[in-house]
Amino acid sequence: MKFADVLRRLDAYPRTLDDFSVRTVGGAAVTIISTSIISLLIFLEFLNYMQPTMNEELFVDTTRGHKLRINLDVTLHNLGCNYVSLDAMDSSGDTHLRVDHDIFKHRLDLKGEPLKETPIKEIVAVSPPNKNVTCGSCYGAEHNSTHCCNTCEEVLDAYRLRKWNVQVDKIEQCKGKYKRTDEDAFKEGCRIQGHLEVNRMAGSFHFAPGKSFSIRQFHIHDFQFSNVKLSHTINHLSFGEKIEFAKTHPLDGMHVEVEEKKSEMFNYYLKIVPTLYMRDSDGKPIYTNQFSVTRHRKDLSDRERGMPGIFFSYELSPLMVKYAEKHSSFGHFATNCCSIIGGVFTVAGILAVLLNNSLEAIQRKLEVGKLS
Repeated sequence: MKFADVLRRLDAYPRTLDDFSVRTVGGAAVTIISTSIISLLIFLEFLNYMQPTMNEELFVDTTRGHKLRINLDVTLHNLGCNYVSLDAMDSSGDTHLRVDHDIFKHRLDLKGEPLKETPIKEIVAVSPPNKNVTCGSCYGAEHNSTHCCNTCEEVLDAYRLRKWNVQVDKIEQCKGKYKRTDEDAFKEGCRIQGHLEVNRMAGSFHFAPGKSFSIRQFHIHDFQFSNVKLSHTINHLSFGEKIEFAKTHPLDGMHVEVEEKKSEMFNYYLKIVPTLYMRDSDGKPIYTNQFSVTRHRKDLSDRERGMPGIFFSYELSPLMVKYAEKHSSFGHFATNCCSIIGGVFTVAGILAVLLNNSLEAIQRKLEVGKLS
């Protein structure tokens, strides 16, 4: 026996002679449909191969040394920028009053349109030393003999610390500089944009009217009106970089309207989940945070205790969510394509046989009926 004859016996795909093969219209229809299905499935598999898959993993957060970055963009529709204070504090007792670093305030009219001026970036200015500076009077509010009040703000701060009422028109440092009254607070709106970095622990931050200060661990805002309308819109709030598919910014675009002459206290309780995002393109880790929110508003018009303002309290979860992008291998893509081709052709062959047998049986019955 020749070697070629031995190999022919191993042929698993014997060829049928053309004289014994019958081509039918039903078989052609099944072939066209199955080929179209195979092309469509391979195209979808190719799209899936080109797109990275997202793997999720949950583990205990062991990261250290990361600051918590708060990105905010909030619009207060009925309170002027000069009368809004942004304060932040955390559970360690670290307090940041009148936060102004990297915070911009845009003045708006009552319709929400920006006023034509450069955005206010409040920074703490340090005056250069001057040997000829005299010691200004604090008008009895100085805390020691060397305490000087050379500016209007220093005099007002000294009076606030002693909880005294002040007559601005009788203070020399305030003449021509401090003419505004609290009624001016309700003639404009304010849009506050920027970011701040705080300790990575539970804490809070808030927007409230008036200048803020602390006396004996008490947080106080100096404002003369109790009825403050705080209609606001949270344009953006996130704790880190924004990821579109994750819940890093669930409060974006939320608008809260307050009735006229009604003072309310708004509380937002946030549960922050640290998140790590690993992109397949560059492999660079992105540390950000997702959060869920619970809202509560309190009416202060019925002598309820509280202060009008917008308060955000947040807690950090001890667990971290990791999102990792991963591309499928070409071998996996090729295996799926072979499975599609083999599976569809096998099913199509079975359907073609059933269709031909059914047509032949029907045709035989018709012929028998005609003969009888």
